[in-house]
Amino acid sequence: MSSKSLSIAATGMSAQQQRVDTIANNIANVSTPGFRKAMTLFQDLMYQVQHAVGAPTSDDNTLDLSGRIQGLGVKLASIVRSHEPGTITKTDRPLDVIVEGRGFFQIEQPDGDIGYTRAGTFEVNPNGEITTPEGYHLSPHITIPEGAIEITINGDGQVFAKIPGQVAMQNLGQIELAAFPNAGGLKPIGQNLYLETSASGSPITAYPGVNGMGTVLQGFLESSNVNIIQELTDLITAQRIYEFNSKVVETSDEMMQQVSRM
Repeated sequence: MSSKSLSIAATGMSAQQQRVDTIANNIANVSTPGFRKAMTLFQDLMYQVQHAVGAPTSDDNTLDLSGRIQGLGVKLASIVRSHEPGTITKTDRPLDVIVEGRGFFQIEQPDGDIGYTRAGTFEVNPNGEITTPEGYHLSPHITIPEGAIEITINGDGQVFAKIPGQVAMQNLGQIELAAFPNAGGLKPIGQNLYLETSASGSPITAYPGVNGMGTVLQGFLESSNVNIIQELTDLITAQRIYEFNSKVVETSDEMMQQVSRM
């Protein structure tokens, strides 16, 4: 007796396990600022042709109109990320900033490469430079003078500070954003950062509000775009499909045992 059903069901179980792994990561990051949820996409595996569609079935030029083509299961095609914006949370922290619209903040990593993020949770290091919580510099670098008592970031990304003894606020620099032809092609590396890839295309940089870039808003954070209700629904669906494939394995094994006893 053929055991194709065992291997086919096994591919179905493996696919749903990978789907559950992806859902688990989404749920784990539901509170991560700027996190982008991932989704699994599947493809059917190659087919085994037992009788080709359109093959002659007699000497009278009759044709097989459907053929006999046996599918061999399913595989994970890709894990894609949704770059739909997350919900906005008011924090009133002067260095919490969101991008309203298109664009990523640019973060200089220790090796000099630029990472990209939507998580605008910034801090000031001992040298007064604006960095991520991990100490990676915002690019271009912006330094807050010692003794500054007020920091203001306008919608165009210009950063101002109130310096004691000065009437006018001092312009410290301007935040620059980056966008990509295909943001879904960015490579996630952790710490809320993404890297450019050949699939994402090269970054297009501009100031907020210029050339289609979004504007920035101070005192807010962009939350994860994970919909926890949808994730739980998908989790239950994946569990049920896994169970059904497991039942196929069980049934196929019982049938093979019956045949072996005949």
